[in-house]
Amino acid sequence: MIPWRIAVFVLLGLVLAGGLAWYERSKPPSRTVALVAALAALAVAGRLAFAPIPNVQATTDIVLITGYAVGGGPGFAVGALGALVSNIWLGQGPWTPWEMAGWGLVGVGGAGLAALTRRRLGRLGLAVACALAGLAYGALLDYSVMATSGGPQTLERYLAISARGIPFNVAHAAGNFVLALAAGPALVRIIRRYRDRFEWTWRREWVAPVAMAALVAASVGAGAARAKSSSTPVGWLATARHHDGGWGVTRGARPSPEMTGWAMLGLESAGRNPLDYGRRATPVSYLRRHAGQIRSTGDLERTILALEGAGVNPREFAGRNLVFQLHNRRQRGGTYGGEVNLTAFAILALRSAGRPVHSLRASRRWLQRARNRGGGWGFQRGVASDPDSTGAALQGLAAAGAGERALRRGVHYLNHDQKRDGGWPLGGRGPSNSQSTAWALQGLVAAGTNPEAIRAGSHSGLDYLAARRAGDGHYRYSKSSNQTPVWVTGQALMAANRRALPVPAVARAPRHRGGGSSGGTSSGGTGGASSGAGGGSTTPASSSTTQSTSPATSSGAATAGATSHSAAASAAKKGSKKKGKAAKSNPTKGHSRTSTAKKSSHAATPAGGGTTTDSAAAPTGAAAPASTTSTTSGGGDSGIPMWAYVLAGVALVALLGVGGVWWYRSGGWVPPMPHLR
Repeated sequence: MIPWRIAVFVLLGLVLAGGLAWYERSKPPSRTVALVAALAALAVAGRLAFAPIPNVQATTDIVLITGYAVGGGPGFAVGALGALVSNIWLGQGPWTPWEMAGWGLVGVGGAGLAALTRRRLGRLGLAVACALAGLAYGALLDYSVMATSGGPQTLERYLAISARGIPFNVAHAAGNFVLALAAGPALVRIIRRYRDRFEWTWRREWVAPVAMAALVAASVGAGAARAKSSSTPVGWLATARHHDGGWGVTRGARPSPEMTGWAMLGLESAGRNPLDYGRRATPVSYLRRHAGQIRSTGDLERTILALEGAGVNPREFAGRNLVFQLHNRRQRGGTYGGEVNLTAFAILALRSAGRPVHSLRASRRWLQRARNRGGGWGFQRGVASDPDSTGAALQGLAAAGAGERALRRGVHYLNHDQKRDGGWPLGGRGPSNSQSTAWALQGLVAAGTNPEAIRAGSHSGLDYLAARRAGDGHYRYSKSSNQTPVWVTGQALMAANRRALPVPAVARAPRHRGGGSSGGTSSGGTGGASSGAGGGSTTPASSSTTQSTSPATSSGAATAGATSHSAAASAAKKGSKKKGKAAKSNPTKGHSRTSTAKKSSHAATPAGGGTTTDSAAAPTGAAAPASTTSTTSGGGDSGIPMWAYVLAGVALVALLGVGGVWWYRSGGWVPPMPHLR
């Protein structure tokens, strides 16, 4: 670890240790301890209650007011405990200590504000202070993303990260302002009164916060459940689905049959039937409506696998027999398109459709003859080996009945090619990425090898995937890139659940009375007991990636096959420059997408099923990540942009605040309560 990172995390630890030690060494009386515990619980409730509204939370107000009314030590303790305890529900991760320190410092700032104003700050001034505290807290969390995700630590990169989080930081500040304007002074008086004496008096000032709490209490359970659901890969995929039933390369992008197929396979590997997602517009109905775009060999292979996993007959799909059409693509010698990935995925698709092993003998022999001397496969015979093609070939050979001896050399190649971080690269000496790692892991599973047993630098491939899983549940493409998150998550989910293709048909979820389906909001979805399946998160989803997405266009886009993901790597290796150039010049024989090493602009096409046709344009560029936190609902199935949810949340909070102030000024009903002594 480089020195600046050590210094940053040491400073973070000192802030947390110093703040908590300050509170502890002050030897607070029992009344103050009870007050801190009650306010910490209130801070937790204030965060969970507003979880359905992106980045609106009462915690910042409560912590600042605690420091303002009680002092810096108790304020720091309430902020740190509130962040730690609330993340038990919302998800722990490397962001937890940053949130503890951030809210703790907000409490200390409240004490400083009290010293400057002698606790004579008015309602408007207190609301402005809470809004500014929200912006400062957001600025610190933006820096935490840069610090924990690695990469260059520059002002330009920090500004880029902060720019992506502006809507959420503004929502946080606006929520703080409205809540403090409505209930801030009343809460200050309540806390100060409690500190001076054990006496509680119901006053008119209490009506506004009590009314607001009653209005949001009903949403606490649903909000917490939704936050937990969308923090899993399955939950994230459910929220990323478009209202017409399909998926695009990223949340909000135009859906395509290619991305829909990969997302369906990911869900099926986690035991979720895609037919349970949506009532009328399901992923299967989307594929049926766009069956005309399923043209290439890779399209047929991927679609057959996805439909069989959902229990849908591909022989009678939208008036077509997809299995028959795929079988007719086989060429002399048993190959499909002369490519390793297409041939392997043809075997997988036909086996999933019930074709007997002996009918695939010619394709199996072609795959075995295409293996390189080192034990691996390239995207075509004679091209340098890469993990993607090798993982696909191992799955195809295993499905075609190849013996252990035929698979052993491929496992040896993957073991030799693994990087020290546990992952596998696109090819050559490039950095590891989640999609290449996923294909390698699936190849190992198909060969009967325990993925945990294949390690480099004490890390397995499952460890690498666990480190790439973001706080909201989706998988990042690599340590420095968050491109095509739907595509990456669908593929990584299969590996994390240790499922090799083909995925057997998944049973439908039981339907409840009223016609609703239980799918769509499932909170499960990591499967497997491995660290990759259930594993850790890296950064909150307000990512440092600033590259933009070019969604898949028209038919055949990103045709999910023996495409640029493995082909680009092969072309980059020594001894295959000539073949790599030929592949680039002829999209039907390799790929139509180039790769820029500096920006990792290749879209990580998997080593399986499909090739890009002349009319196809694969998604290029890196997908801009969804700037969400683990509590963001993400828009569900509606496809509504995130800014609309942020705006609606701010409007709701403003409406509640205006209603509370009006009630207070109109002298509304105040319940008579006795003094408690």
